[in-house]
Amino acid sequence: MDTFTVRDLRERTGALVRDAEGGKLSLVTKHGRPVFVAVPFDEALLREGVNVALAIKLFDEDVLSLREAAKVARMTLGEFTAVCSAQGVAVVRYAPEELEQELAVVNELHRR
Repeated sequence: MDTFTVRDLRERTGALVRDAEGGKLSLVTKHGRPVFVAVPFDEALLREGVNVALAIKLFDEDVLSLREAAKVARMTLGEFTAVCSAQGVAVVRYAPEELEQELAVVNELHRR
């Protein structure tokens, strides 16, 4: 998520528009305080509504946890997980080393 100041909007409007076209959220601040979030106008926004589309974007960009995003979307954790999956957003995210550790445990259990 990119951050723009109100002053940046005069000089970097094109960058804000490119972010939106690329599906990215942008935060606009004034004197260091958040003023508004620019949310891309896309199919998810039209289909799911602002709360859900915003929650999905913030979760997908690792700004919010799954549980926090579900609250923003005003959904249960299970409902939000299902919506993310339908949108192609992975809800289980392992770092490569964590995945290797998990697979090693599974392989060890399989050998027994």
